[in-house]
Amino acid sequence: MRTAHRTCPLCEAVCGLRITLDDDDRVVGVRGDAADPFSKGFICPKGASLGRLDEDPDRLSRPLIREHGGWREASWQEAFEAVERGLAAVPGPARAIYLGNPSAHTMAGMLYGAPLTRSLGTRQVYSASTADQMPKHVAAGLMFGHPLAIPVPDLDRTGYLLMLGANPLESNGSLCTAPDFPGRLKALRGRGGRLVVVDPRRTRTAALADEHVFIRPGTDAYLLMGIVHTLFAEKLTNVRVPVSGLAEVEAAVAGFTPEACAAACGMPAGLIVRLARELAAAPTAAVYGRIGTCTVEFGTLAQWLVEVVNVLTGNLDRPGGAMFSRPATEGPRRRKPYAMGRWHSRVRNLPEAGGELPVATLADEIETPGEGRIRALITVAGNPVLSAPNGSRLDQALPGLEFMVSVDPYLNETTKHANVILPPPRVMDAGHYDFALLGFAVRDYTRYSPPVFALEPGRPSEAEILARLAMIASGQGASADPATLDELILDQMLRKASDTPGSPVEGRDPAELRAMLTGSTGAELRLDAMLRLGPYGDWGGREAYGEHRDGGGLSLARLLESPHGIDLGPLRPRIPDILSTASGTVELAPEPILADVVRLREALGRRTDGFLLIGRRHLRSNNSWMHNVAPLVGGTNRCTLQINPEDAAELGLAEQAVIRSAAGELTVRLEPTDTIMRGVVSLPHGWGHAGTTQLVAAKNAGVSANTLTDESIVDPLSGNAVFNGVPVTLTPA
Repeated sequence: MRTAHRTCPLCEAVCGLRITLDDDDRVVGVRGDAADPFSKGFICPKGASLGRLDEDPDRLSRPLIREHGGWREASWQEAFEAVERGLAAVPGPARAIYLGNPSAHTMAGMLYGAPLTRSLGTRQVYSASTADQMPKHVAAGLMFGHPLAIPVPDLDRTGYLLMLGANPLESNGSLCTAPDFPGRLKALRGRGGRLVVVDPRRTRTAALADEHVFIRPGTDAYLLMGIVHTLFAEKLTNVRVPVSGLAEVEAAVAGFTPEACAAACGMPAGLIVRLARELAAAPTAAVYGRIGTCTVEFGTLAQWLVEVVNVLTGNLDRPGGAMFSRPATEGPRRRKPYAMGRWHSRVRNLPEAGGELPVATLADEIETPGEGRIRALITVAGNPVLSAPNGSRLDQALPGLEFMVSVDPYLNETTKHANVILPPPRVMDAGHYDFALLGFAVRDYTRYSPPVFALEPGRPSEAEILARLAMIASGQGASADPATLDELILDQMLRKASDTPGSPVEGRDPAELRAMLTGSTGAELRLDAMLRLGPYGDWGGREAYGEHRDGGGLSLARLLESPHGIDLGPLRPRIPDILSTASGTVELAPEPILADVVRLREALGRRTDGFLLIGRRHLRSNNSWMHNVAPLVGGTNRCTLQINPEDAAELGLAEQAVIRSAAGELTVRLEPTDTIMRGVVSLPHGWGHAGTTQLVAAKNAGVSANTLTDESIVDPLSGNAVFNGVPVTLTPA
């Protein structure tokens, strides 16, 4: 027996794992790492099944090339040569890339996704972000000047938490990295704090709360508008950070009285007023809004209002409020103000945000003839046929491509359309560092997990696969050495740091700095450089490390000596360091936001007949990519349509129903439950595996909720797809 320690990469909670292996290097047990200072031994069913996921017999181990209507295994060199031929036949502007959710959970995805995207020479960039979180980034960019400047609730010190559209007891948290989220919420209540959950369903999180408030799907912006109106009307504001646009916000909310907003939300006006008063009176408080408030038609307005409330109640950037993480690999903040809409999509004229276009228009760009039509596509760790709105249309569009290559361990609903599939190694064959997720941590922390197993001879790592794709796309050929790309990036990073005034290595020789780096792979070398240059690094990190230095700054070697991770302390106020707006203040009233408030006001009295569809998270699932692991399928993790029993009886519905939307229809199994409000139905996201070669998933196929979502409807500011609040009708099957 031997024991390995690593961070779980299967959701956003970054839990430490203790993995026991037998003499044949088979996983015989996975437990929480009690010595991890952040997760302290917490583990969920996904993490406990990591070994089963890696040993899935349906995982691909060799490249596949599609020929004559079938698949054949190929050597790696042959596969890369096929990619070279396919991409060379398509000019850069007609190429596209789609980056799936797991890309943010791997070192390779975070380090090599951007170089690969740039090498393609295209603006046709898509990702899961516009199916999930882009409103959060747009609101942060407009208010704070950077799309990654996203405050998180200081869970361990707050006294009042208002949570909207989030279910962390199932999701483990989202854009809020907090291992053992349930334990932290229980601790909040245990110290006399208050937890209020607003959700159309009485979720497991809502059941834990002091108070659960039902709300009509898609109306969170109205609830928050009513709260902001009350704060101004009753003079309950207490702004503690530098702001601009305060008067403009007060004017913008003038017509959104609690009474008007209550009618839209389906709740009493007095409740909205009480929530505003409680937030203002609490010694410390935070508002946290997540996926249920992003994936709606007013998603960006809702995210803006979350932070407006945090600012007005004096809770932004202070302990116990909403604070900003300081990750160990954070580089200097750019001081160029955030911009969006720098270009637009060809067919629907949808704006760019964060350098990408909305996935809701991907099928348009493939199907519509003309200059710039997408003719070649790269997908990385994504299954947009199941995760994109109206995925069935995308399923029909993909065969129209001239060439497609997928980096994915499975032959699934999307990759079945590829010409070449390049499978990455198993999870435990790769080193792991959470570049993205530690930027949203509720406590500053760092940890690196080296590979548990060595790669087989000739087997490229995921980083090498993506690096070789980048070099092929840039015209350097299928035989180019991927180490060349790493050295180029390192040289650029070190030269920039040396030339930047105030940098910890200002004026030093980049060659000298390069010689100091350690690591057995290009990814590890780049991590070492980022750690050393970062706020706690051993090349002269800022004062932030303070008492946590323990005799030396951070480097890769330091993390390898600390296999359980290093606690860097509680979050600290840092608003002057965060802001990169033109005014140097928190800009409460960005022009695009105020313009969209007009749309919100116009929709205030609108009513939708029939039912509204919302999504649902499961603890043992993460989107579409864990339904082939037997221990994670079954129990509550089922593809059923939840409906209030009174609604089911009124409609004469029994075991099954036909559900229809403007985009399509499905026959679904019903799950009557009084945990969902009347007039609302819920179908989980990521199912629909009929016909897949994944045996467990095929036996539990379910249906794809995105057959019902309409790709023509998006949040106009961010381009995010609308998955919640979808109008539907139900009839007996």
